[in-house]
Amino acid sequence: MQADSLSATFTALADPTRRAILARLAQGEASVGELAAPFSMSLPAISRHLKVLERAALITREKDAQWRRCRLRAEGFRSAAGWLAEYERFWTGSLERLDRFLEEEAAAHDRDPPDDSPAHDHAEEADPDDHERARNEDPRDAGG
Repeated sequence: MQADSLSATFTALADPTRRAILARLAQGEASVGELAAPFSMSLPAISRHLKVLERAALITREKDAQWRRCRLRAEGFRSAAGWLAEYERFWTGSLERLDRFLEEEAAAHDRDPPDDSPAHDHAEEADPDDHERARNEDPRDAGG
């Protein structure tokens, strides 16, 4: 699928009215009037939405006697789905690698639990008597 047709597809899918029209057409073909019924907009406005969907190759419109019938067209969806599948493979692979890494980290953590020793690593503990002496000393005597 060429970039401009892909852009047309995603532009068509970006509008909630057009997505609602596509959802209705997923149930089966419908006339323009049937498609317009749930919306509070004019037939010309609906027709403009249908033209966008048609240019994106997401629907076809055919004249059936006095009615215009619309139905989904699979090709436009297949092309967009193919483009998205490339990114799905990328993200699936990335997430699988992340999952393996986290499992390895958890296994390593279970094998080698973290050292619970204090952060000062083997520093001698202060003598409680030193603390008591420091508290009782007169700061004026510190210089001498």
